[in-house]
Amino acid sequence: MVNNMNPESPMTPAPEMVSARELFGIDHDLLVPRFPKATEHVPAIDPAYRFNPDVTLAILAGFTHNSRVLIQGLHGTGKSTHIEQVAARLNWPLLRVNLDGHISRLDLVGKDTVVIQDGQPATKFQEGVIPWSMVQPMALVFDEYDAGRPDVMFAIQRLLERDGGFTLPDQNRVIRPHQHFRLFATANTVGLGNLNGLYHGVQRLNHAQLDRWNIVAALDYLAVEDEIGIVAARVPALAQTPSGMDLIRSMVQVANLTRDGFAAGDISTLMSPRTVITWAENISIFRDPARAFRLSFINKCDEAERFIISEYYQRVMASELDESYALLAAGT
Repeated sequence: MVNNMNPESPMTPAPEMVSARELFGIDHDLLVPRFPKATEHVPAIDPAYRFNPDVTLAILAGFTHNSRVLIQGLHGTGKSTHIEQVAARLNWPLLRVNLDGHISRLDLVGKDTVVIQDGQPATKFQEGVIPWSMVQPMALVFDEYDAGRPDVMFAIQRLLERDGGFTLPDQNRVIRPHQHFRLFATANTVGLGNLNGLYHGVQRLNHAQLDRWNIVAALDYLAVEDEIGIVAARVPALAQTPSGMDLIRSMVQVANLTRDGFAAGDISTLMSPRTVITWAENISIFRDPARAFRLSFINKCDEAERFIISEYYQRVMASELDESYALLAAGT
């Protein structure tokens, strides 16, 4: 016998339609659903966050029209946080799952566990992430989608069909998705594998599965002025003076050089906006941009590449990062 779980909950308040222009400041007439109040699974709002208009519209289309949305981009571009911050402003509950090598099909679908009932051991089915998310208003986000194991990916494939049920064979049960269940994913590649050698461990995705994503959006790094604004908002002590703002601008320029070098294959580590913010915070602590840069970023890098990064620093900051790096760059 197959039981169909009721996907609706009478306790769930209906969302109201609000203007995307007013809520996100983007030039579009789209009306988007927003729940009246935040619940425990709604992400916290980051008031300093800067939205990419095209990617924001793609994410909003997912929330509004129940489209399956995949966001692709280099690491550190803010793919997952973009979805989180859209959900935060829509008061939409969200759950992120990282598809690393330790996530199994049983983690997603569920498994039988032994529990003690009335003093005796008994077997009870413990539902996984997917069935738990599907029966309530929830945005389920699969991070590192292109790193998932093949058995895990096939468990996800049925979800990509809009309004499709999810079958639990061991339970003889079909789960119908809640009308406010949404599905998103983020990936460093577009399912073609590690062609450029930058992302070890990613998989080639089944084309039939990739084709089921309704919207695929590409996210690049922030515009320079936007990133400067975020760093200034996060570390206001550094942004209080014109010289401090000039320093933040130079820091973002250094970060962009590392990103260009990473894309060209010259270095294997780049500075994300998060790293720039950490650098700015450490400047407030150590009162020395060079020392803060070493402790925030360069010590994470391959030793053979540090002289290249020191050249980036010297080019923008007009000062030596470290004498030993300068000698290495000179070949001595």
